[in-house]
Amino acid sequence: MKLLEERIVKDGIVRDGGVLKVDNFLNHQIDVELLNEMGAEWKRLFSDAQINKILTIEASGIGIACIAAQHFGVPVVFAKKARTKNIDGETLSTTVHSFTHGRDFDVMVAKRFLTPGDRLLIVDDFLANGCALNGLIDLANQAGATVEGIAIAVEKGFQGGGDALRERGFKLESLAIVDSMDPKTGSIEFRS
Repeated sequence: MKLLEERIVKDGIVRDGGVLKVDNFLNHQIDVELLNEMGAEWKRLFSDAQINKILTIEASGIGIACIAAQHFGVPVVFAKKARTKNIDGETLSTTVHSFTHGRDFDVMVAKRFLTPGDRLLIVDDFLANGCALNGLIDLANQAGATVEGIAIAVEKGFQGGGDALRERGFKLESLAIVDSMDPKTGSIEFRS
C-alpha cells in the first residue's frame, strides 16, 4: 500500500536492533484516516473470505482492528496480556514472545468469544518473527475456529516471520513489507 509506505518513509524512525518506530501515526498516536484506508484495503484483499470476527492482541493491534472491523461489519476480539477481574469463565491461553518488549506474555481470551465455526481475520500492527501471530493462531485452533487470513500493517520481511506463515499456507496480506533498514542513514527499502 503506497500510502502507508510513504508515511513510513516520511515519519518512521529507524533504530538499531531492527526497530522501526511508527508511534507518531500507527501505534501510540494514531492517524485514524490512514487506518481507515488500511481497513478498506484489507476488506478488498479479503473480500472472498467469510469473516465473522477479527482477532488481535493488546494493545497496539486494537485500534487497527477496530477500524478494520467497521469495513467488515464484524466484532473485534482481543487477547489480553494479563488476567483481570472482568475475565470470567473458561479461558483459552497461550504464551507469546514480544519482539518489542523482549519478553514472554501469557495471553488469553474468554472461551465464549472464540468458538467453533468462527471464521477469523487476525489483524496486527507489526509482524517481525511471527510469535504473536503464532499465539493468536494457537488460540484460534484451541477454539476450533478457522483462520481465514492475516492482515498486517507493517511486516519486517528481513525477520522471516511472514514468510514462515505463508509457507504454512496462511493467506497473509501486509500493507507494507520492509526488506531492509539502515539506522545510520534512516533508509528503508520495501518489497515490491
